[in-house]
Amino acid sequence: MHVGIIGAGWIAEKAAITLKDMIDCDAYAIGSRSLEKAEAFARQWNIPKAYGSYAELIADPDVDLVYVATPHSHHYDVTRQALLAGKPCLVEKAFMANLRQAREIVDLAHQRRVFLAEAIWTRYQPCVAIVRQLIAEGRIGQPRLITATLGYSMGRKERIFRPDLCGGALLDLGVYALNFVRMFADAPVKSIDGHSVKTDTGMDLTNAITLILEDGLLANVQSSAACVGDNIGVIAGTEGNLIIDNINNPQTITVNGLNRTFVETIRVPQQITGYEYQFSACRQALSDGLLEPREMPHQETLYIMQLMDDLRAKWGVRYPMD
Repeated sequence: MHVGIIGAGWIAEKAAITLKDMIDCDAYAIGSRSLEKAEAFARQWNIPKAYGSYAELIADPDVDLVYVATPHSHHYDVTRQALLAGKPCLVEKAFMANLRQAREIVDLAHQRRVFLAEAIWTRYQPCVAIVRQLIAEGRIGQPRLITATLGYSMGRKERIFRPDLCGGALLDLGVYALNFVRMFADAPVKSIDGHSVKTDTGMDLTNAITLILEDGLLANVQSSAACVGDNIGVIAGTEGNLIIDNINNPQTITVNGLNRTFVETIRVPQQITGYEYQFSACRQALSDGLLEPREMPHQETLYIMQLMDDLRAKWGVRYPMD
């Protein structure tokens, strides 16, 4: 599968590193708004084609999948352009700026019968199936509480502070915490509330979110672009708990029984970067003639976008495209 990468930033680099070592997928083209930047990126990662515009990459008939690695604020326009051209798309998280944009893009993909996926990489990783199996086997009894934190000290990064880039911790980091809950507890959300500490530009810098699900499970999750978090996730049940070492890229799952008695530590399979699973999932879905990946259906992407819209409305965090 030939992947065309749109955007030449840090996330695009991670994708290029991943694709370089994959057997059934490769980084075939890079598209940037600057030809000079695209050519430099192509040289660095040994990518055959470099384009000085997104439109040129989308028009390349040999690109099988367009990977949208621009800031959140730019996802809508370039994804729409690709879908109109009939190009399958894998779009970085957060999928869009808001639910309205997300619905329009998903509807367009359905109308055009073009494959579309959200690149929330944790959804595609082996840890998901492992944890779900542990819960299904009753290893921790009935899950009643989920806690998770994701924090990175980002300084004054533009994409965090600027409203026009859909700044804040929620769309950049909180989206992982919300997905962590939804991956392992999929009962409908009965209520959601939270608090945020905002930047001088009005973006959420640190936030805390509480969700109560219809089955009685409660989740408390935090995200921050202002500190170094422990990034640990815990699923606590009536008979024990599961501790996931890093909700952003899990490597170990610790199983504890009653009274927090250690049972075992499970390590996930060795990986390239962890991004390879989303590319492989897209390749498999395309091979099977699907319009969405099994691991992250469109309805789930829309559900998460709705939760984030609700939270931003409570906090008064607004983007120009709202």
